Amino acid sequence: MAKTGILNTIRKKLTFWTAVFWILIGFGLYATIVRFTQGLGAVTNLSDNVPWGLWVSFDVLCGVGLAAGGFTLAAVVHIFNIKSYEPVIRPAILTAFLGYLLVCVGLIFDLGKPWNIWHPLIMWNHHSVMFEVAWCVMLYTTVLALEFSPVVFEKFRLEKPLRIIKRVTIPLVILGVILSTLHQSSLGSVFLIVPEKMYPLWYSPFLPVFFFISAVMVGFAMVIFESYLSARAFNKSLEKPLLMELARAAVFVMMLFLVLRFIDFTQRGVWGYLFRLQYETIIFWIETSVGVIIPMILLSIPRVRKNENALFWSVVMVVVGFVMNRLDVSIVALQASNGAAYFPSIMEIGITLFLMAVGFGAFRYIAKNFPIFEPTTPIETLGTQKIKVTVKPKVAFMQTAKNS
Repeated sequence: MAKTGILNTIRKKLTFWTAVFWILIGFGLYATIVRFTQGLGAVTNLSDNVPWGLWVSFDVLCGVGLAAGGFTLAAVVHIFNIKSYEPVIRPAILTAFLGYLLVCVGLIFDLGKPWNIWHPLIMWNHHSVMFEVAWCVMLYTTVLALEFSPVVFEKFRLEKPLRIIKRVTIPLVILGVILSTLHQSSLGSVFLIVPEKMYPLWYSPFLPVFFFISAVMVGFAMVIFESYLSARAFNKSLEKPLLMELARAAVFVMMLFLVLRFIDFTQRGVWGYLFRLQYETIIFWIETSVGVIIPMILLSIPRVRKNENALFWSVVMVVVGFVMNRLDVSIVALQASNGAAYFPSIMEIGITLFLMAVGFGAFRYIAKNFPIFEPTTPIETLGTQKIKVTVKPKVAFMQTAKNS
């Protein structure tokens, strides 16, 4: 009876989330039609005073940062040669690849003339930060596609291209790390041109450094986040020891972020703004407390890192704080100076949720049909010696038969 009740509960949950998924897809498709037939004015609350809204702030700035787990884990495994993290690198690469694809799609929604998105390919402006970001995003998306390609080659047993791509893995990873470093920091550089318009708690000449460090920080958190959800969704074991080490690394990055931010406050003499009773100060304290201080303290405690649920909710706070930071820098910090209040329309929110739903759906489909999570199959050799080899089930069966 208990087992039947559990199965019924699972079916209800699946039905509920499936319904939510298709509602988001349906509304998103409707909003997409309205956006491309009637223009930005019909679906957004943007104006001349607020030209950038949710789609740039979340779909682009947050999307690029939340995909940072790809280059972080790739560097750890392939450049620093820490092979113990290999079980979680493929999901991280997939998350990054889908994230960057959705960033490109989000840009198409936001551009007034989306059919001109290819212009940076031939219209070069070497003095523009956005030009550098556009090229880095395009190139890094290509690199992620190549880094993900071994999964496709293994699925369809294409041995020759698989051997070729494995030979160039290290150069690809190095190129990916360089490109990611460039555009993660350059997104912060975009806001350096408006120092007099940004609220002092968010403006800093070190914004490029802060953007890069916070991307690394949330990259570790996102690997833990998606590993936890994948373990629940696909009924696989959680790589707890690896995720605990990633949490410790995230703590170090958060400490570095806080120290640099406090040094910046001291150099610019803006400590007084932290104690003003106004909207921006309250938002800043929520962002910093939820996204950095509280999870840094929690993840510093071994008992929290060992508890799966506590670990998960701690990194959720890091992700929420990161999203708040990007929204605050690009929206909240600029509202006081331009005198315009902005809140996204239902259509803007619907399209953003639509893109997120597409990302989740694509991840689920690929994870179910491609070798994203490499199974570890135990093989008993003759005698009492036992070893573990990461192989496909068919290969494991053939090797077992051969040993017999």
